[in-house]
Amino acid sequence: MKRLSICLMLISSLGFAQESVELNLQDAINHALQYKAAVEKARLDLENADAQIAEVRANALPNISGSASTTYNPLLQENVLPGDIFGMPGETVSVAFGQEWTSNANVQLSQTIFNHAVFTGLKAAKSTKEFYELNAELTEEEVIEKVATAYFQVFQAQQSLENVDSNLELTAETVEIVKGLYDNGLAKKIDYDRSRVALNNLQSNKQQAINSIQLTKNALKFMIGMAINQDISLPEQNFEPTILPSRNLEIGERTELQLLNKQIELLQWQKKATQAEYYPSASLVANYGWLGQGEKIPVWNGEDQGVFWSDLAAVGVNIQIPIFNGGATRARARQNQAEIDKARADFEETQLAMELSYRNAISQLENSLITIRNQEENVELAQEVMEDTQNNYSLGLASLTDLLDAERELSNSKNNLTNARLDYKLAEIELLKSQGKLKTLNENNL
Repeated sequence: MKRLSICLMLISSLGFAQESVELNLQDAINHALQYKAAVEKARLDLENADAQIAEVRANALPNISGSASTTYNPLLQENVLPGDIFGMPGETVSVAFGQEWTSNANVQLSQTIFNHAVFTGLKAAKSTKEFYELNAELTEEEVIEKVATAYFQVFQAQQSLENVDSNLELTAETVEIVKGLYDNGLAKKIDYDRSRVALNNLQSNKQQAINSIQLTKNALKFMIGMAINQDISLPEQNFEPTILPSRNLEIGERTELQLLNKQIELLQWQKKATQAEYYPSASLVANYGWLGQGEKIPVWNGEDQGVFWSDLAAVGVNIQIPIFNGGATRARARQNQAEIDKARADFEETQLAMELSYRNAISQLENSLITIRNQEENVELAQEVMEDTQNNYSLGLASLTDLLDAERELSNSKNNLTNARLDYKLAEIELLKSQGKLKTLNENNL
């Protein structure tokens, strides 16, 4: 499989068709899981989930920041003070405070001591990661279902072409028989012309079947993320039914239900985060800094240039207590509960739909199996009728119309058998999907 993937990567990068690649179902699924855009986007969602979780965790970790500034004060603000301070009673004195230049550098640390919203977010982080993991798994299952469906449709198109080829061979023999009779004066020209028209119609059908194979192959290549110009072939495979209907429903394994359950859980965490706004919060704040003042720029000057530096520090605790916000928190909590109730309704509806899908898949399997057996018998009977009619026509005991009708019935029987087998394969896929076992398609070819 690894060698095949490397080969396909080289083919895609070169951008032109190379030697035909044979794909079995596992190869097609593995290629899709490796290169399909939907799967890659699901992987990126997982990476994004890790980043979101890291962001939530950061709220509980210490936050350290630093700042620095230099300010020039061309005009210092003056304050008027009573003259008594300076020994001049009855007078006022204007005094300018500060220096022309000030510089400061400060480092601040803040640490959450208690914040219910942060702690709730940390608890919800694990559920968020699990949600994206389930979403990625569901994406893979959807890709597997589409690839398997496209894969079997290629088989159907190929089988239809084989049916047309078989009918062409029979009709060509009929044309030769009618021509021989016509040359010997034992058949009318209109019979010969009618047989040739039937042959030409089948040749046209063959071209349509060839085109159908190419279209279904292109659809398969698109589904697995392969270059459209790459030639592929499918191995010989038994197209017979392989799964017997089982009535053991294990709906709890369905990824869709697990994902909906996880979504409900996340909505519940969201409601708890909203309710956390009722709780007070506390954080520790610490500052340490340096302040320089003087008549010159303090950054590179000291006391010898009239610049004086001093340090400062402060430690405190900030407490916020919510008292009243007009009922906004309560309103948001009610909105959260409404979303939870909607998600639960979706869960029940989805569960019911899955049970319906499972029962329908069982019925489809049983009906398709009956149809296959009937069509197999019809093909055998139509083959016998065709051979008998052909012999009778040679002996003049049957008309050309009888012969062409027999050929048409044989063709229809073969096509009906092919369609019934495809319907059974599609029902197999639907059954595995309804049981949450689609990934077994990548372990055992159907």
